[in-house]
Amino acid sequence: MAGAAPPPLGKAVLEGFTLPKLAISAIRPPICVAGAGKGQPVIVIPGMMSGDNATSFLRRSLAASGFDARPSGLIFNTGATPRRVEMLSRAVEQAKDETGQDVAIVGWSLGGLYARLLGHRHPDVVGRVVTLGSPFSGDPRANHAWRLYELLNGHPVTQSPFPEDIAAKPPAETIAIWSANDGVIAEESARGQSHESDRQVEVDATHMEMATSAPTVRRIIELLGGD
Repeated sequence: MAGAAPPPLGKAVLEGFTLPKLAISAIRPPICVAGAGKGQPVIVIPGMMSGDNATSFLRRSLAASGFDARPSGLIFNTGATPRRVEMLSRAVEQAKDETGQDVAIVGWSLGGLYARLLGHRHPDVVGRVVTLGSPFSGDPRANHAWRLYELLNGHPVTQSPFPEDIAAKPPAETIAIWSANDGVIAEESARGQSHESDRQVEVDATHMEMATSAPTVRRIIELLGGD
């Protein structure tokens, strides 16, 4: 795991062809998986250099499938800061208070690191953590985003500003979704080791398609519904 390398540059270049799908996320008709949700609250956290607009298709599809899908409140996610984590903590607790149900957190890329952190901090509130192409395991430089992260956050990617071990499995049921076609994050980092999550689920999507590919969104909904 420590020797994992970033995906080949050829895969990274192909990510650019999926950006139009991301750009029109907010206007695409949602997917409906009948009977999947029963009002369970789900908070969706976007990846780095994106915001809640980027997860619109996924959230609207969750809502159409019967979940109480909620945005993260992040307009532009540049990195994990104590202020952002505190804001998300309040959102998680509010969702629990309003629904009386355990909260599922779905985090895309960097958002998945938030999700795992919140799973550790709120074991009595968070019932499920789902990461989408998130680099939680192994070498934190086994991706094409770490230099940008360091530039934006002012600390080495190897030195988390939080005491929790993100690679350690949160108390909640934890599902790591990964893809061999990911052009940004090494598949080893997003899949993780078997003890770092309860399930490792492979999908056929690029990194930018994790919350926009119709088959992948359908699979996320099925997993949240208990499949």
